[in-house]
Amino acid sequence: MKPIVYLTLTHDWELRGNGSGDIEQIQFAPMRKLLTIYKKYGVRTSFNPDVMQQLAFRKLGTEYPELKTLADTWDEYVLEAFRQEHDIQLHIHPQWLNAEYSGGGWSLTGDWSILNYDPETALAMMTESKNYLENLLQPLDASYRCIAFRAGALAIAPSPCLLGILTRLGIVLDVSIAGGLYVDTSQLQLDYRRCEETFLPFYPRMEDARKISDRPQEIVCVPIHSFYGSRRQVFRQHLEIVWRKLKQRAASEAGESYSPTAIYAKRQWQQRSHLSPVRLLYDKGVLPYLIGKYIVSDTARLNYPLLREMLKSIRQRALASGEEEVPIVLTNHPKEIVDFAVIERFIGEVSQAEDIKFITLTELVRKLQSGKFQIRGGSTERQDATITSL
Repeated sequence: MKPIVYLTLTHDWELRGNGSGDIEQIQFAPMRKLLTIYKKYGVRTSFNPDVMQQLAFRKLGTEYPELKTLADTWDEYVLEAFRQEHDIQLHIHPQWLNAEYSGGGWSLTGDWSILNYDPETALAMMTESKNYLENLLQPLDASYRCIAFRAGALAIAPSPCLLGILTRLGIVLDVSIAGGLYVDTSQLQLDYRRCEETFLPFYPRMEDARKISDRPQEIVCVPIHSFYGSRRQVFRQHLEIVWRKLKQRAASEAGESYSPTAIYAKRQWQQRSHLSPVRLLYDKGVLPYLIGKYIVSDTARLNYPLLREMLKSIRQRALASGEEEVPIVLTNHPKEIVDFAVIERFIGEVSQAEDIKFITLTELVRKLQSGKFQIRGGSTERQDATITSL
């Protein structure tokens, strides 16, 4: 018998990590299109707006009226998503702390990882951000609570205090871990290659969410799904990368500038390498053809064949888990969606699947609390949920 998959589709709704980007183009317009698609198929999802970004717009709105106008519009989009029964939960990028605005652009000098902030500063940022969302949404629904969290750039572990801060604020669910992810850039360093759980919900060790606790905790982690793309898709992806680089080189030689997105990706997300040229060639050019390419399940970044491979992976792992019902968290960055037709095709097909149901992050919390899903860790391998009630 096929297990039932409860699919939680989340969206990190934000500008680029360095504060660049046209907010209408990469936030407001994509949300309009997504809400239209979800309404068409009766699907409810979760939006995780970067509240630190919004706080920066608000704080400088008196000095710069255009920022107040955009902040007001930001609120209206969040409210409209909530009116359409989508969930809204906490997401913050701490580099917006003490952001400066000049000449129509932002300067973000804060550290990209909340792991590198002292506990008092981290607590202050998360408290203000959580209060902002609750003050915005509770006039529409007095029962609304901010109970789930995704760290900016997925920086959640290791930390001696961050999970404790979340529980202190009433956050009972974290969806920041992507098992297998490794990031080493000029702005961010993360190593999730040895996470002890990459699929099922688990009680984390409070000082390191990459590990499973030996006792129940007040917070549960549900990993972001990841999988290995097939060799065929790896080959197609490599061809696309080569073609894109050739086009960029031709444009440069013709005197044209790179697109802002390409410049941002190259400057901010270029992976540093400490490997020898031979090992680097093996890791980048050979290993993916042996085991497949590691991919975080971000629906904005996947073409249709990879979305199908992602679903196949989800179903296979759900069946192998031995569970009758399994929650899965996917992510999405609306600013990076290139083809909304692919998203609509995916949503349309999945909404008709008998073994898949869409749920929000708040619904996921309630099902965890009811004991519907296995939570790894605690005093035994299988634990019923004991996370704090709403």
